[in-house]
Amino acid sequence: MAAADELTFHEFEEATNLLAETPDAATTSRSGQLTPQGHVAVAVGSDGRYGAEDEVEEDSDKAALLQEQQKPQPGFWTFGYYQSFFDVDTLQVLDRIRGSLLPRPGHNFVRHHLRNRPDLYGPFWICATLAFVLAVTGNLTLVLAQRRDPSIHYSPQFHKVTVAGITIYCYAWLVPLALWGFLWWRKGVRERMGPYTFLETVSVYGYSLFVFIPMVVLWLIPVPWLQWLFGVLALALSAAGLVFTLWPVVREDTRLVAAALLSAVVLLHALLALGCKLYFFQSLPPEHLGPMSQVSPLPPNVPLPPTLPQSLATS
Repeated sequence: MAAADELTFHEFEEATNLLAETPDAATTSRSGQLTPQGHVAVAVGSDGRYGAEDEVEEDSDKAALLQEQQKPQPGFWTFGYYQSFFDVDTLQVLDRIRGSLLPRPGHNFVRHHLRNRPDLYGPFWICATLAFVLAVTGNLTLVLAQRRDPSIHYSPQFHKVTVAGITIYCYAWLVPLALWGFLWWRKGVRERMGPYTFLETVSVYGYSLFVFIPMVVLWLIPVPWLQWLFGVLALALSAAGLVFTLWPVVREDTRLVAAALLSAVVLLHALLALGCKLYFFQSLPPEHLGPMSQVSPLPPNVPLPPTLPQSLATS
């Protein structure tokens, strides 16, 4: 009995010393009563050790989670509904860009990077940047060609910005829409994994276009075989990321459908890269070619040289 009293006295003395060092702390009983907010709880265990926790932070986290669950979801016609699709920070965007640049088998972009939180912020600015860089580098190509050949008369082609913007944004929205619709139509064939949502599909396509931005800049090098090499490398990285992401969804389908779908995805991606190369980076557009020289009719009283055909005399 005396030993128990002595142990209790030592525990009380240690708790008193601890409270003296931290005057804002308050003791709690073992029954689990809550202390007032703003104090650090000091609990005495059966082994004589003490633990401290910040109950203010825990209570605030629980209150925020409960408030988030009870908060009504805004309608799709309101601004708050679309605001959630742009609620990403810089680190998340950089992580998703890094994931699109380094595809590898077994690494699903949706599961490892989007994590059921697709965004439209990254795809929107990636498409805008790609369209702007395409138009600028296409004009710079003509400037460099004029320096090599003074007979080329360069004039700024501002319409290329419009063409690039319409092409990129239509591709980044219409192709994912068609792909999502087809996968949703084939949903009954798959058993283990359903199709991605439309926003996830758009986000995957948007981030897959990022690798084309440095490719377009490297196309300024006036070496044709090097330009085609950069284009093939960028196309391989971008298409591989799409294939690795779509494979877990289509592998439950028949082999014919899976092969046809993945082939169509790669083919459309290749057509986009090829169209950008041939339209924005042609060395001499047709409108800059001089008019073909036409043969002017000769007066009837001018004698013809013997080498000209007689048919020109009657013209």
